[in-house]
Amino acid sequence: MGAFLKAERRGALSGQVVRVISNRPDAAGLATASDAGVATTVVDHTLYESREAFDAALAEAVKKDNPDVVVLAGFMRILTPVFIDAFMGKLMNVHPSLLPNYPGLNTHQRAIDNGDREAGATVHYVTNELDGGPPILQVSVPIESGDDADSLAARILDFEHVIFPEAVNWHLQGRLAHEADGAYLDGKKLPPTGTLWKWQA
Repeated sequence: MGAFLKAERRGALSGQVVRVISNRPDAAGLATASDAGVATTVVDHTLYESREAFDAALAEAVKKDNPDVVVLAGFMRILTPVFIDAFMGKLMNVHPSLLPNYPGLNTHQRAIDNGDREAGATVHYVTNELDGGPPILQVSVPIESGDDADSLAARILDFEHVIFPEAVNWHLQGRLAHEADGAYLDGKKLPPTGTLWKWQA
C-alpha cells in the first residue's frame, strides 16, 4: 500500500488512493494512510459469523467510494464470491511467484526446493479461482546460490512495489481490461503469464 502512496506523491499514479481498508485494527498500513491524509476504515473479520458475512460488509465499505480499481495490498484473507463478484474486472492482487507456478503459500521456498533458476511476482486480476485470475505483469529475478526463502522474498518485494502500481496505472489509464477470456492491454490479449519484465543482477 505504501508503494501506491509514494507513487501518488511523485505524480506517478494515474489516480488517487481514496481509502485504505483493513480487517485488522492494528494494521500498520492504517497509520501510514492516516499520516498521508487518506481515509481509513476497519472491517474487523472477528466480528462476523462467517466469511460470507464479513465479505458482504467489506464490499459495502468499498462501494461507498465507488472506486475505479480495488487493490489487495497486504490483504492476506481468501475472499469469497460475495466480495469478488461485486468487483469483478477491477479487483487486482500481486502474488509472490511467477504464476501459474506456485499458487498459494510458501512460494519462495517451493521455488528454491524445486531447483528453479528464477522466481518473481505476478500482478493479476482476481477471480474466484485462488491466484488463478488473468496475469497482467510479471517480474522475474534470478535465484542466487545463497538464497533462502527470506532473502529471496525481500528481493522480490522491492519489485512488487514497482510492478503493482504500474499495472494499476494501465487499468486507470484505460489501457488494461479484464475480459471473459483473459486480460487485454492496448486491445491485445496478454499471454497466459502476462507481460514479463526480467531483472538481471
